[in-house]
This record gives sequence, structure tokens and C-alpha cells, in this order.
Amino acid sequence: MHSIQVIKPGYCDSIQDLGRFGYASIGVPVSGVMDALSAKMANALIRNSQQNAVLEMALIGPVLMFQKEAVIAISGADMSPKLNDIPVKMQTKLAVKTGDILSFGKAIYGCRSYLAVKNGFRTDKKLNSYAAFNGITDLVILKKGVIIPIGKQLKIFRFGHSSIKVDRQHFNNEVLDAYKGPEFELLTPKQQDILLTDGFQIVKNTRMAYQFADVPSLAHKCEILTSAVMPGTVQLTQSGKLMALMKDCQTTGGYPRILQLSDEAIAVLAQKNTCQKIKFKIIHL
Repeated sequence: MHSIQVIKPGYCDSIQDLGRFGYASIGVPVSGVMDALSAKMANALIRNSQQNAVLEMALIGPVLMFQKEAVIAISGADMSPKLNDIPVKMQTKLAVKTGDILSFGKAIYGCRSYLAVKNGFRTDKKLNSYAAFNGITDLVILKKGVIIPIGKQLKIFRFGHSSIKVDRQHFNNEVLDAYKGPEFELLTPKQQDILLTDGFQIVKNTRMAYQFADVPSLAHKCEILTSAVMPGTVQLTQSGKLMALMKDCQTTGGYPRILQLSDEAIAVLAQKNTCQKIKFKIIHL
């Protein structure tokens, strides 16, 4: 069997693809990779479909043993990957042999890294997706000893020098493009100005949402009926707390939806850690 064994899990490792669509009406989140740009890049390096599942790693990566030869690529945050204790480059096509050990450390920059293998990871597919989510998939977070099936590897793979230069702007960018949300106009002109000129500090970072420090000047008394939300929806609580919903977010919410992040902005935010600051910039369709 073509597979990878988890020798030591990282902080938060999970199998993800581009997401699980079409089930919001029954309360199933989209899930999927947080930084789709980096995940797609890893798949592109080894000529995978963009739909192939990858391993998403957050903050600190795992130690993995390959039980069969494979072709891989790593993109996203730099977690100092090593193959048999020898450093390897990010965003480069790599060949691994049976018994090889691939290890990751702490993220030097960014927050989430992606490991792609030729023909993808092949965990159980649920509701048309491999994306891990508690209550949907059997495998959620990787644990020690877990065996992860991967797609059959080609016996012969022609190697060129496939690599892509790391775009540090993706990690350094602090400005998130966003569209006006359905309740944007509920804010006063002064609050709208604060929203689009101030910087907001991240205080919590999960796959469900990024939360920002309270801004008392954004406090309000607006109430709305429970309404549909999606990844990228920016909600504002009555106390003035901003929350940017991410890939594992609920499908409905009761706070005003003041902004909707662009797909690229979601990917940029996914590489931010707590204590970092971001700004919002309005864009138009």
C-alpha cells in the first residue's frame, strides 16, 4: 500500500482539499485548505489536479515516514523541512524513497504549510470531499502512528528542475481586500472610517475564525436575524469585536456581516499569526 506514517504529529495537521460545497443548507461547513494559493502551488509543482488533497500543517509541522517511494512538493509557510535530516527547499519537486523521513520544525515565516504528494492523499472521501472536519470524517487531526493512504506513485517520473520562487509579499502583506457586507451601511460614517483606516490586532487564530482585539469605538446596538455566512465573512459583535470567519466556520450567524473578504485575502489572512495586525481595503465587483 502506498502510504505515509505519522511518527510525530505537529501542532495541527489535517488532510484538506479545496472544500466541501453544496451542503450549507444542512449545516455542513465548507472546510478545505485555509491558504488555497499555497496549496494549489504545491499541487502544480508535481502536476497534480488542483482538486487533489494535501496535508495542511499549522505553526509546527510533523515527522513523517514514507512507506513507499513518492514525489512531493512543499509550499506555504517555511517550516524548515528536512529529508533524512538534510534541509530541502520549499516549492521544489522532490523524490522520496521507501523509509525516508520527512520532518518539519516551527514556521519561520507564515503560519500554514502544505505538503502535496503525487496523485494526492487518499483518506476516506465524505460528501464529495477529503477535507477533514469533526463529525464528518473519521480522520480529523493527525496523531502518532496514523497511516495516511496516498495515491499510487508512478514508477518513472521525469525530473526537471520544477521550482517556483517564494513570493514573500504573500506573507508580508497586511492589507486585506474586502467587499462591503450586507450590513456595512449599519455602521456610522465614523465607524466606517475607523474600519478602513485602523489596524486590527489578531488575538485568536483557528480554522473556524480569526478574532481581533475589541475596538470600543465600533460598538453598536444593531441586531439582525440569523443569516447565511461563509468563509471570509467579517462579523462585528455589539461590543466591537471583529471576527473573520474561516474555512471551518458555521453556515449561519447572528452578527452584522460588515465585510466579505476576497479569496486572495482569505489566503493572506491564513498565513497570519496572533499579535500580528491587518488592515481592510474596500474593493468593488
